[in-house]
Amino acid sequence: MSVHSTSEHSKSALVTYFAVWIALLAGTLITYEVAKINLGVFNSAVALIIATTKALLVALFFMHLKGASERLLKVVVASTIFFLLLLLCLSMADYGTRHWS
Repeated sequence: MSVHSTSEHSKSALVTYFAVWIALLAGTLITYEVAKINLGVFNSAVALIIATTKALLVALFFMHLKGASERLLKVVVASTIFFLLLLLCLSMADYGTRHWS
């Protein structure tokens, strides 16, 4: 009985992985097509929304954060926010110290 349930679980996981993979491919195609459209000031926002969605899919399914413990999720979110703020601070420091001619 356990062999049967394990086999069904692995098939279900395989279907989920392929569905997420297709969604990531679709997101890449959407990114490519949207990049050819001039959206003015919204170009960066749309690109970041698509990239964030794809990163969320990767984190939830391929990194197995979906169904993980709440403590692990808190660590992942905290470290993500920390490194995002670090990146933004360093980028702003670089931008602020440039000498424009």
